[in-house]
Amino acid sequence: MVKWAGRIIVFLGLLHLVTTALPNLGHVPSWLAGELWFPRHGIAELTPATGAFWLTLGSFAVPLSLVGALVLAMDRRGVVPPAFTGWTVGLWGTAGALLLEPSPFIVVWVPAAMLITAARRTARTPETAPAA
Repeated sequence: MVKWAGRIIVFLGLLHLVTTALPNLGHVPSWLAGELWFPRHGIAELTPATGAFWLTLGSFAVPLSLVGALVLAMDRRGVVPPAFTGWTVGLWGTAGALLLEPSPFIVVWVPAAMLITAARRTARTPETAPAA
């Protein structure tokens, strides 16, 4: 269950990055030219290039993928992530869904519920003493 939760989280992060980056590749030259540095009108009025940056590289996609990769790494070591990992991802998805609809934010509750369930099952299982 933990492995699938990690895979889903990585998938959602990468899906967001790819689907938002492809239509915004035209802004990359302006990013490399320094257009994102010290915008003329401050950060209150975003240029299309700045908006494209925050939609792609500056978005949640990379950190979300990293969280998924960490969950997968923990699973490979036989460690179940703490329940707060699932709760945090789920509550973040809820906040995003409440503020931006329609959006797929609420989908993160699938892996979040998997992580919470795995943590609860682990907490209920008595630990066995290591063999001497």
